[in-house]
Amino acid sequence: MDRSLLLQLIRRIPPHDALERQHRDSVLEWVESGAGLYRTEKPATPPKHLVAYFLPVDPGQGSGDAAALLVDHRAASLWLPPGGHLEPGEDPAEAVRRELREELGWEAQFLFDRVEPLFLTVNRVPDPTGGHTDASLWYALRADRDRTLTLDATEHRQARWFHLNELPYGQSDPHLNRFIEKLSGYGFSNATP
Repeated sequence: MDRSLLLQLIRRIPPHDALERQHRDSVLEWVESGAGLYRTEKPATPPKHLVAYFLPVDPGQGSGDAAALLVDHRAASLWLPPGGHLEPGEDPAEAVRRELREELGWEAQFLFDRVEPLFLTVNRVPDPTGGHTDASLWYALRADRDRTLTLDATEHRQARWFHLNELPYGQSDPHLNRFIEKLSGYGFSNATP
């Protein structure tokens, strides 16, 4: 995806709050700067790069039954939404499709039929070189918790469905709670933390 299309995609993400507005503005400035956007060498070259997160959600059968799938990420030792780094020039939605097939063995069904990111965050990630920054585009996917998955055991210890009112926020991405709040604004029932 060329920079102009990426900039358009990012500009279409309506900020949920002041922090997301700040993150969006900083990512727009970064993309416009001409800096490298894609990780070319693990773990941190360049020191800031694009990531696509996706949260598989199952609305369930009624009140309080909605659930989200998180993976126990080996390197981060956190319960995270699946996802990964974009390949050079890759469209973020294509990265979601690729990562979903690689990490869970599923095909993507975007929630609300929205094939664009719902949320954007900037997060400092510790690594052996001292850390790097992920600019993360977040997507929501419709999933069925009874569906068999094929977990990529090289990256994840396990995958687990959590009811939305039981998500392990203290052991996850620091922005997961805000993403769940934003999902409720898109009409996903039972999505308030």
